[in-house]
Amino acid sequence: MQEKKAHQPVQKTNLFGKENYILMLVGLVVLALGFILMAGGKSANPKVFDPKEVYSTTRITIAPILIIAGFLIEIVAIMKKPK
Repeated sequence: MQEKKAHQPVQKTNLFGKENYILMLVGLVVLALGFILMAGGKSANPKVFDPKEVYSTTRITIAPILIIAGFLIEIVAIMKKPK
């Protein structure tokens, strides 16, 4: 004889909470800003090489720092336990 088991309702739990989604959005914005800064602008004369534009502090230092920070924010957003 088989015993009948009572059907228990399945509880749906969200994988991420509201804070997680906010942090993910912030991380994506920081990443996008870093990539935009790394791309830079258009040269006034494309036939002339201007090292000031290519090797600027914004493209070489600030943009990569923002990209790394964006990825770290994304990692924190994924690993953080929802409340």
